[in-house]
Amino acid sequence: MAIKKQYLKTKPVCKVTFSIEAADAKKVSLVGTFNDWEEKKPVLKKLKNGTFKGVINLDSGNSYEFKYIVDGVFVNEVEADAYAWNDYAGAENSVLNV
Repeated sequence: MAIKKQYLKTKPVCKVTFSIEAADAKKVSLVGTFNDWEEKKPVLKKLKNGTFKGVINLDSGNSYEFKYIVDGVFVNEVEADAYAWNDYAGAENSVLNV
């Protein structure tokens, strides 16, 4: 798993690339506070090497909680900036600071 951040010089936006190795998975979604935990968008694209990858633009100066959904199973990012307990889910969420 990996996160790559690219800050834009012209806008207060960070292009964040999310990638997760899941060669046997059929579908990987990215959910979090940036999309109201909606599973439909963004769905990460599967590459030939079995990695799922996607890029989203996030406003700089914020923290976002998120998780991957790999074939229906919630997975945290091992390279997250931090983790935050969520009482609703009864588990920790990955945190991304941009």
